[in-house]
Amino acid sequence: MTASVSRSSNAHHGLSVDEVVLLLETDQHRGLTGRDAAERWERFGPNTLPIVAGVGWPRRMARQFHHPLIYVLLVAGAVTTGLGEYIDAMVIFAVVVVNAVVGFVQESKAEAALEGLRLLVRTEARVVREGRERTVASEGLVPGDLVVLDAGEKVPADLRLTRSAELRVDESALTGESAPVAKDEVVLPAAVQVADRRNMAYSGTLVTTGSGAGIVVATGAETELGTIHRLVGAAESLATPLTRKLAGFSKVLTVGILALAAVTFGVGLLRGQGAVETFTAAIALAVGAIPEGLPAAVTITLAIGVARMARRRAVIRQLPAVETLGSTTVICADKTGTLTENEMTVATVWTPGNQFEVTGSGYAPDGTLHDIDGATPELGSHPGLRWSLLAGAACNDATLTYENERWNIAGDPTEAAMLVAAAKAGLTADRVGELIPRIATIPFDSHRRYMATLHRDTTSRGTDYVVLVKGAVEQVLELCTAQMACDGTTRPLDREMILRTADELAGRGLRVLATALGSVPEPHSFDEDALAYGLTLTGLQAMLDPPRAAAVPAVAACHTAGIAVKMITGDHAATATAIAAHIGLLTPADRHEATVLTGNDLAALPGEQFPEAVDDATVFARVSPEQKLRLVQALQSRGHVVAMTGDGVNDAPALRQADIGVAMGAGGTEVAKDAADMVLTDDDFATIEAAVEEGRGVFDNLVKFITWTLPTNIGEGLVILAAIAAGAALPILPTQILWINMTTAVALGLMLAFEPKEPAIMTRPPRDPDQPLLTLALVVRTMLVSTLLVAGAWWLFEWELAHGAGLAEARTAALNLFVVVEAFYLFSCRSLTRSAWRIGLLSNRWIIAGVTVQALGQLAITYLPAMNTIFATAPITGQAWLRILALAVTASLIVAIDKRLRRPHPHPPLSQNLHNDAPPRHRLPIGTNTRQKS
Repeated sequence: MTASVSRSSNAHHGLSVDEVVLLLETDQHRGLTGRDAAERWERFGPNTLPIVAGVGWPRRMARQFHHPLIYVLLVAGAVTTGLGEYIDAMVIFAVVVVNAVVGFVQESKAEAALEGLRLLVRTEARVVREGRERTVASEGLVPGDLVVLDAGEKVPADLRLTRSAELRVDESALTGESAPVAKDEVVLPAAVQVADRRNMAYSGTLVTTGSGAGIVVATGAETELGTIHRLVGAAESLATPLTRKLAGFSKVLTVGILALAAVTFGVGLLRGQGAVETFTAAIALAVGAIPEGLPAAVTITLAIGVARMARRRAVIRQLPAVETLGSTTVICADKTGTLTENEMTVATVWTPGNQFEVTGSGYAPDGTLHDIDGATPELGSHPGLRWSLLAGAACNDATLTYENERWNIAGDPTEAAMLVAAAKAGLTADRVGELIPRIATIPFDSHRRYMATLHRDTTSRGTDYVVLVKGAVEQVLELCTAQMACDGTTRPLDREMILRTADELAGRGLRVLATALGSVPEPHSFDEDALAYGLTLTGLQAMLDPPRAAAVPAVAACHTAGIAVKMITGDHAATATAIAAHIGLLTPADRHEATVLTGNDLAALPGEQFPEAVDDATVFARVSPEQKLRLVQALQSRGHVVAMTGDGVNDAPALRQADIGVAMGAGGTEVAKDAADMVLTDDDFATIEAAVEEGRGVFDNLVKFITWTLPTNIGEGLVILAAIAAGAALPILPTQILWINMTTAVALGLMLAFEPKEPAIMTRPPRDPDQPLLTLALVVRTMLVSTLLVAGAWWLFEWELAHGAGLAEARTAALNLFVVVEAFYLFSCRSLTRSAWRIGLLSNRWIIAGVTVQALGQLAITYLPAMNTIFATAPITGQAWLRILALAVTASLIVAIDKRLRRPHPHPPLSQNLHNDAPPRHRLPIGTNTRQKS
């Protein structure tokens, strides 16, 4: 046996059954012997997906601490421990540990995607060995085994079919094809894509109707599902825009802190101060410059975003995904189940001389039929329509049930759609059974491409038996000699007109089936020959997987927000193009080769042209899992932040590779959910647009917090440096700095996490992925406020000393100045562009509560003797408080003037003011990764 061939199913669709039998040394009727099966199991191993060796948990936990900001926090904890401030040190270390645990848990969850894939193929299989059928665990299958398939069974391995009887397989989880695929044994060209290999049945797919048998040509990791498993394992778990920006910000902050501390130590030594005293001052500067509350603020702000999104039916599995949504520049949306309902629906019923549109979508029999004038037809006066609906409902093996507040189907979705269409006109399945009970059936066959049924007619037609046929238009027309007019009379068949009408319907992306009516002289003679008497065409039924009602406005909102939406599907190009046009992805002018690409088009593109072509296109049809992954990588190489939606196994690699993977909660596979960062509980594309809005608000609030907290940290450090340079006493002590940093971060800064979203947040373009966390405008504002803090604190400290206050009182006044200015500046940071007065003081009541709590804390540290002892503070006079308030008001006015001067018009979008200095997006060659490993 040729191992290289037998362990891969890629080539077997191009071989005849006899060639496959010879190649795999098996028997297409008796299967393998027990001995052969045992030997091959030893050779090829179990039919399971391999467990990918991952990094051990100690190493995964250790690398959670490998981050510049964490290093700074660890140093801060060590410093505060050395200073004897054990409570503050415990708080800092607790922040470090909590962040490490959160990161560890998030990374561990990502590994669950691989386990979900392994569980998908664990089932039982019916296999023929030594001529006898037996049931074995799917793990025991080997190449060459003969497997039997029936409706409702999961395909246990990749099979080359040897026989089929009305066999249809739901391959949507693997290929994205929305309708079950009819299977047969015909030999196919080697270049045929997976989705079109109708002589193969693939592991993990589901048999919907019919039966068949096939020879196992690939097991375990060598199956198509195994290929996806490898892609999931190889796809990188990458850093989000927020974590990248925080990492870069932290590195700059670390260098700045160390530089300032070194300068402070050097200046002190040059001035002849003692080394210990100078080193203590340098430590105080470092402690002051460290934003201890930043990690907690980031985590809490993201957690609040998670809660808000959950209320809008988007469940976030990883915290950074909240912000990533706000950075998204491209959404790659899977068509089936995401932009569409994933429920086939008859949209149009055409009869010779009339056309009726059908309202409602999905399998719920809620809706009506109406003609072009909007009138609802009476079936009694439209015999052609009545018999077309009867044929669709009676020549039908599907069933429709209502369970758990949901309509469910058993059988082919196309047949279910015809059942629902008839029910909307009052012809329910029970009513149809009473009118024309079925006597005999000629089942659908992939060669005949039609189904025919014989019924006893209890209607007023005047004949005892009727034949009803439905199937492909061309095949049904071959059986017809006449067509039924609106009044029920028959006329000669106008074949050209009917084919033209079918083409027009197909051009709208609809799947078209024809229905016909006939009679037989005797019921016992019902067979294919009985149809030769000549049938009468009753009409055409055209159906589609309808777009979700909310998809159209959601796509429009994304476009308004500057986010490109691209459809990626395993369906045919015509169907994908029609759906894209319906939901607003394509206009008539857009329907050309550059905007609609198939899997074959992508495969033919030269590597250097691939990223640009992908960036320019809007619809991708008949794509494979590998191509989905490559599409995401190509867009990322162009500088995009990519959100990928999906629900099937075939989407898992791309979901994991994307900056944010979005899985469907109701209709998605567990594999897709485990690989995703976010799960939509309602499977609605509109929820993504809502989540993007929340994500943008989260990022805005994080930037507001950083803009608010940095001036205090920098100001505290510069005050220490100024004191050392002047050879003066420190205006503020390290323990007092820790009090300011920790209490204000919790009581004041975190209140910005509850700030409502900015107006018109979805009318501005996405942030450039290369844009720094703080733009030049915000850096200038940060330095301005830091300078005001340093100047005010130094002046107030010297004033108090010059007017008879003790050192403790002067330092207490400087401490309170920092906090009061922070409180005033907090209101300014509620919007980085608009005036604080325009926002309204009560629009965020949490800030009022935070300021109140902070005020009580300042009174306690100023006037309580125990606090005076711990923090070396002392009570200050009322006049000192007035000076503090005057300085705070002055600082606020200066900040307001700066904000006003930098605002070109009254209500600018945030992106047009604060982000105008963002660098241009880089265009990188394919394969270049703009993101770092997390």
